[in-house]
Amino acid sequence: MNQKGSSARVAIIDYGVGNLFSVAQACAHAGMTAEVTSDPARIQAAGGLILPGVGAFGFAMAQLARLKLDTAILAAVDQGKPMLGICLGFQLLFDESTEMGSARGLGLVPGRVTSLAESLRATGHSGVARIPHIGWLPITQPSHAGNRDLWQGTLLAGTAPGERLYFVHSFHATPTQPEASLAEADYLGFRYCCAVSRGRVFGCQFHPEKSATAGLQIYQRFAAQLTIT
Repeated sequence: MNQKGSSARVAIIDYGVGNLFSVAQACAHAGMTAEVTSDPARIQAAGGLILPGVGAFGFAMAQLARLKLDTAILAAVDQGKPMLGICLGFQLLFDESTEMGSARGLGLVPGRVTSLAESLRATGHSGVARIPHIGWLPITQPSHAGNRDLWQGTLLAGTAPGERLYFVHSFHATPTQPEASLAEADYLGFRYCCAVSRGRVFGCQFHPEKSATAGLQIYQRFAAQLTIT
């Protein structure tokens, strides 16, 4: 575990998509030494991994494969390194996406990524929906939580149900196993998974680095999980 006042190194995976600067700033704020890297060896040597990203699923996976980062990510997770996937990086954790046809993901969380607009239509929404959805939404514990606090001991521990976080996305993920879902959001009456936890892998559709204090606290909890290297 990371000790108070110490600096744990985290690899922010650079595969040519997304704004990495704000993620690096959030890591520094949380006391982590962040290294933006596309070197598979540096990724496997880090105490933990962050996979950010914006853009198209298939292109992102092709970039990870071209740089041999997919193999490095899977090896690091297999070694028990904690991992945080953000926005597109969250979606890449899943088995597959229907974006622009079909593409395979990292397969760290069983499930698939589908169109937010299509899901809205399938649930009977007939109004004007802004896609991509850009803005703040409250997050809540998933439907299967019942009276349990599923956030205790996770990166969402201490987050108030109904806390508003910042989203930018056109697709959403659905875990095959409902228990992998850690949080849900509601957009125009469509309720969907917006955070997952499986082993030491955590992913969120929202951008914690753009979500004020509540988002920065997620980085602080991630820092506490790192192995100092």
